[in-house]
Amino acid sequence: MNFYNQFNQQNWDQTLADIYSKTSADVERALGKQQNRSLDDFQALISPAAYPFLEEMAGLSRELTQKRFGKTVQMYVPLYLSNKCSNGCKYCGFNSGNDFERVTLTIDQILEEVKVIKKMGYDHVLLVSGESKSTGIDYLKTVMEAVKPHFSNFSMEVPPLEQHEYEELIQRGLYAVLVYQETYGPKYPFYHPKGRKKDFNYRLLTPHRLGAAGIYKIGLGTLIGLDDWRTDAYFTATHLAYLEKVYWKTKYSISFPRIRPASGSLSPAVEMSDGELLQLISAYRILNENVELSISTRETETFRDHIIGLGITSVSAGSKTNPGGYSMPDDSMDQFQVEDQRSPAEIANIIQQNGFEPVWKDWFGEDLSM
Repeated sequence: MNFYNQFNQQNWDQTLADIYSKTSADVERALGKQQNRSLDDFQALISPAAYPFLEEMAGLSRELTQKRFGKTVQMYVPLYLSNKCSNGCKYCGFNSGNDFERVTLTIDQILEEVKVIKKMGYDHVLLVSGESKSTGIDYLKTVMEAVKPHFSNFSMEVPPLEQHEYEELIQRGLYAVLVYQETYGPKYPFYHPKGRKKDFNYRLLTPHRLGAAGIYKIGLGTLIGLDDWRTDAYFTATHLAYLEKVYWKTKYSISFPRIRPASGSLSPAVEMSDGELLQLISAYRILNENVELSISTRETETFRDHIIGLGITSVSAGSKTNPGGYSMPDDSMDQFQVEDQRSPAEIANIIQQNGFEPVWKDWFGEDLSM
């Protein structure tokens, strides 16, 4: 059975009801296990019944994270290549319905961005783009060839590709791809009314094409605020469990983006408190000791400072969410507003003050040629 079939055997409304029916006894049972926690345990840990156990969950999350990853926090930075996009995602500043000047960086402009990013201290970069004809596979290959000499490794968050296209990029040194389903729920068509992204199934199976292509790491996640976050988190966890079983050589990460203001975008349909985000992060860590957990500059300074050491293994810093944002500030439309605008050096200092070591490239980058 492939994941598409497995996913369609589950029901969103029933899953939501199951999560909200969990009791404190279910939570205590999940926390009392020493290992091999199940997806049913995960439902208990993300349920409202688990919120009173937040301090215990955060402490266990801290313990398990340091056991697996030590006292290190990886730092990463996005490099936006283009804000051209044919999709109509209602939560995104790059929505094709928004009227502003569209930009796709030339190689010379990208190299100017690289200069600034390197001065920040980074040796690993995340390449990001909207979906358009100008940022197809040939453009991405050209960008990779230009960027490759400047970084130990690099990742991508770009529109889904075919397996053979991923294989071409992997051969050129691509290390990881982040592809978020945004929501696994029935509201997906509402949020994605036009463009290639409206094809739910094609996006759903993108991680499987990546796994079959032999990618080193896959990043998963949903956009928190589109639908019930607990139910979306459960389906993300089931997706992760399936991928880990089938593509067991691949590493995985989970991100936790909450909707931030963007031009022409909708307000969150569902609110999530900082305490609930900590609960979710802790629940993922308690379920899975090996998955990498990431937090971005969408979050406030206060939250990011306090989450260090409690489950998160990577943070972005100094991020710009528009093409040319590092070398040509305020020259093009942002995808969303950045909340934590502190410099990478400031974030690195906060990490050190918390007793951790900032890491400026992905941990396994040096092993790719072995």
